[in-house]
Amino acid sequence: MLSENLVKAFNAQINAEMWSSNLYLSMSVYFAQNGYAGMAKWMRAQSKEELEHAYEMIDFVIKRGGNIEIGQVNVVPSAWGSPLEVFEHVYQHECHVSKLIDDLLDVAIKENDKAAQNFINGFVNEQVEEEDTAQAIVDRLKMLNGHNLVYIDDKLGERK
Repeated sequence: MLSENLVKAFNAQINAEMWSSNLYLSMSVYFAQNGYAGMAKWMRAQSKEELEHAYEMIDFVIKRGGNIEIGQVNVVPSAWGSPLEVFEHVYQHECHVSKLIDDLLDVAIKENDKAAQNFINGFVNEQVEEEDTAQAIVDRLKMLNGHNLVYIDDKLGERK
C-alpha cells in the first residue's frame, strides 16, 4: 500500500504529465498550422508519450491501493515563435519534468517504498534520453540558423 504522501505526489505528477501532453499537443497544432508537418508529427508523438506516462502512473498507484484524483489541467501556451524557440522550450520543459520526477523519487525514498523507487527510476532514466533528444534537436536547429528547415522537418517526421 502506498503512503498518503506518495499517493499525493503521484497525483501531482500525473497532473504534470497530462499538462505536458497538452503542451506538446499545442506545439503540434502550431507546427501543423505553420506548414511543418514533420515537426507536428513529432510533437503529437511526444504528446501521446506524456499521456502514456500518466496512464502508467495511474495503473501503478491503483495496483498499490492508492486513490487517483484526476485534477484540473491548467491552460497551456498556444502561441509560439520560431521552431528553434519551440524546441528550446521543449528542452527547458524536459529539464523541469526531470526535476519533478527527481522530487517524486525523493518522496519514495523518504517513505522507504522500494517498489515505488524502482518504478520511478524508469522515468528518471527516460528523462536522460528526453533531455538529450531535445538538446540534439536544438543543436541541429542552431546549426541550420533558420535555413533548410524543410530538412529537419522531414527528419522529425520520420518518428514512429
